[in-house]
Amino acid sequence: MDWLALARRQHSFWFVTIVGVFITCLLIANIIAVKLVDLAGLIVPAGIVIFPLSYVCGDVLTEVYGFRRARQVIWLGFACNLLAVIAIWAAQALPGAAVWEAQAAYERILGFTPRLLAASFCAYLVGELANAFVLARLKVLTEGRLLWTRTIGSTVVGQGLDSAIFVALAFWGILPPAALLLTIATQWLIKVAYETLVTPLTYAVVGFLKRQEGQDVFDRDLGLREAVLS
Repeated sequence: MDWLALARRQHSFWFVTIVGVFITCLLIANIIAVKLVDLAGLIVPAGIVIFPLSYVCGDVLTEVYGFRRARQVIWLGFACNLLAVIAIWAAQALPGAAVWEAQAAYERILGFTPRLLAASFCAYLVGELANAFVLARLKVLTEGRLLWTRTIGSTVVGQGLDSAIFVALAFWGILPPAALLLTIATQWLIKVAYETLVTPLTYAVVGFLKRQEGQDVFDRDLGLREAVLS
């Protein structure tokens, strides 16, 4: 990855905006995920209210700007998330003022365990890269038609991998196998349903950006080896 060339390249206002929304969704989802919510009897992390939006942004980036630009943003999101984790941990480690009595609350809400962090980071990278790769390949196969097939299809793969990796790494040995499978399936189905419901919005944003940017990238020379190793 040529970071120097990336730094020298001029980016449009719209590209920077999508990147900003993508990283914001990622950071917020990781912070609020500590809360578990009950959706009609289904227990899921609160991060599910915004995390699927990062996949929508990823779809838009790949569809309009191509897999290589999307991959750079995915790695940037990983770096930003790591920086946020380090900053939160450093603030937690600093001695609290005598008048501040919320150290326990801070640690409970913002504290991270190494296992959960590893699960989150692995799931994010695999899920996002798989989502972008599948969308890019489907775009070539469909010759740019039927956008809904690749936004939903890539989400089925990416979110499936994300949910399976995170839940398995985070809760293996804690939850029984049946509960693990149910949790994975629940998160996966909700995320795919989210992507399906916002498909009209994805169409509108993609169409707008293609007109504004005057481009529509097709990754015809993209191979699996490049997607994994580059």
